[in-house]
Amino acid sequence: MEHGAVTADFLGLTFNLSNVLMITVSSVIVFLIAVLATRTLSMRPGGMQNFLEWVVDFVKGIINSTMDWHTGGRFLALGLTLIMYIFVANMLGLPFAVVVDHNLWWKSPTADPTITLTLAVMVVALSHYYGVRMKGVKEYGAEFFKPMKFLFPLKIIEEFANTLTLGLRLYGNIFAGEMLLGLLVGLTKMGIFAGALGIFPLIVWQGFSVFVGAIQAFIFTMLTMVYLAHKVSHDH
Repeated sequence: MEHGAVTADFLGLTFNLSNVLMITVSSVIVFLIAVLATRTLSMRPGGMQNFLEWVVDFVKGIINSTMDWHTGGRFLALGLTLIMYIFVANMLGLPFAVVVDHNLWWKSPTADPTITLTLAVMVVALSHYYGVRMKGVKEYGAEFFKPMKFLFPLKIIEEFANTLTLGLRLYGNIFAGEMLLGLLVGLTKMGIFAGALGIFPLIVWQGFSVFVGAIQAFIFTMLTMVYLAHKVSHDH
């Protein structure tokens, strides 16, 4: 079950080429879905356009459940991008994995903590940016000392905790799912009897992993909007 990773150094930084590949594949798939769904728009949507409009309405519902639309409408594109990208990224490692010379090339990019924590850091940083932009430095900074000044250290710890839990929750669920799939695939190679026992759990777990991947994309997007609402809304 242990696989290596092909790396490359660039400008003093080390890049995991598998992560680079899978991030690119995920981005291209999401881009193609968006292009195909909006290529021929019509008043009576059907097919891909109907699907994308459903996703847009779903994300609107998430935003409206966390903040008023006047404030949260600007985050529609962000929410739409996150939920589609994370869902696609979660699905890529389910059908198969590609291992070349003991190096894992094809997997879900969200099964790597580097990717999920980077997404989490970007989301939290974006929430601070919009908090300062919409409230001003003085008003936003004062939020860290409310309701009592001695809670300031706890507010700082909370920011780090939010970042860690947001990233590690996604990573843990997707990584654990792919690990179990790998174990079940290994069971099917241990003989006819073991294979017969393992094939049904493998199919069931793959179906369940699709559900988990969808739920994790929803949770990540929902928590992103919650964090943004806490930073930009005046009633939080």
